[in-house]
Amino acid sequence: MQKESKETDEEIIKRKGMMAVDRKKQTMERLRSSEAVYVLMSGGTKLPYVICDPDTYDDQILVFFKEEDARKRMAGLAAEKNPVQVIKVEKKSFLMFYTSLYPMGVNCIVANDGTLDRAAVQLNELIVRNNPDRLPEGQVWVENPALNLTAIYFMQELYKNRGQAMTEEMKELYEEMMAHLGRGRYIFAVRKDEGVLALKGRDGQLYQPLFTDIQEFGKFNRQNQFRAVVVEADKVLNLIPAGSAGIVLNPLGVNVQLKIARASQDR
Repeated sequence: MQKESKETDEEIIKRKGMMAVDRKKQTMERLRSSEAVYVLMSGGTKLPYVICDPDTYDDQILVFFKEEDARKRMAGLAAEKNPVQVIKVEKKSFLMFYTSLYPMGVNCIVANDGTLDRAAVQLNELIVRNNPDRLPEGQVWVENPALNLTAIYFMQELYKNRGQAMTEEMKELYEEMMAHLGRGRYIFAVRKDEGVLALKGRDGQLYQPLFTDIQEFGKFNRQNQFRAVVVEADKVLNLIPAGSAGIVLNPLGVNVQLKIARASQDR
């Protein structure tokens, strides 16, 4: 009787690696061709819930092919006081949805987290976006993924710890947000007939809406009431209206209120 040979450790590692590659290929195909996927959305930001992987440092969202798997993962996060919900994204909206992750600062999609079919796919492996350096003459690229991502993490923590004092992690995120705010360029919404717009915040004070990218401005301007004015970071304070407490970042996204002093000419 022939003795059955056992796999060596090297052979086991190789086989598992091949299985992981095959699973990733299948996952990428399903992310493109499924009739729908189920995404965990943050109750605090109304955006996909983002997690930073402690090993790879990927900023990733969680996507599922079965609604019941998504709801199980939702329950696990809810038990940790993370307010999330499940939304269905249909195939016709895949390209728009995946593309929208770039301005958020997300670089990875994790499919079927918490199941045996878990697979991580880098966003740039799934879709290729247009090169921002190849815009037509006269157009500028406005996008601030680092600020948007930090704001997302801050608001997720804020809603997780509602009614409590800011944690050390939240303080660090806030400082990081303010540092990012001082870089790049942004979009102001200007009324076509009445000048600069201000919104009333949760505290009753007025805030100047500020948008990190054209996608966030588009959410706000669905009825085409406003025009976009692109402003460099060092000019933001000059445009805050008198009487405003500061800015509200992406009011239909992360909706972060930042109290910022008006420029020195008003002091």
